[in-house]
Amino acid sequence: MNSGNGKGRMEGAPLELDDVVTIETNDGKRLTFEVVGILEDADEGKSYAVLVNESEDQSDGSFIVTDLQGNLVEDGNLAQEIIDEFLGYAEDGE
Repeated sequence: MNSGNGKGRMEGAPLELDDVVTIETNDGKRLTFEVVGILEDADEGKSYAVLVNESEDQSDGSFIVTDLQGNLVEDGNLAQEIIDEFLGYAEDGE
C-alpha cells in the first residue's frame, strides 16, 4: 500500500484526517482513498480510520476501514459497524 498527500505524510506515521492513501488491488488497479473520519473504541483502546474513494463512476463513493497505520480491517462485520457509526455521526453533524 502506498500513501501520500500534500502534507507529506511520513511512512509509518499514524493516519490523520485528509491523508490520502493509494491501494493497489490484486488486478493491478490503483484506488485513491481519503481519510474522512477517525473513530476510537474506548472499550478496546483501538482507533480506526474511515476512508472514502469518490471515483467518477460511483455516485456515493466506497468506504474502507483501516487501523491508524493504514492496515485494512479484515473483519467485514467490524468494518461495517465502524462505517455505520461514522455515517451516524456524520448525519448528526449536518
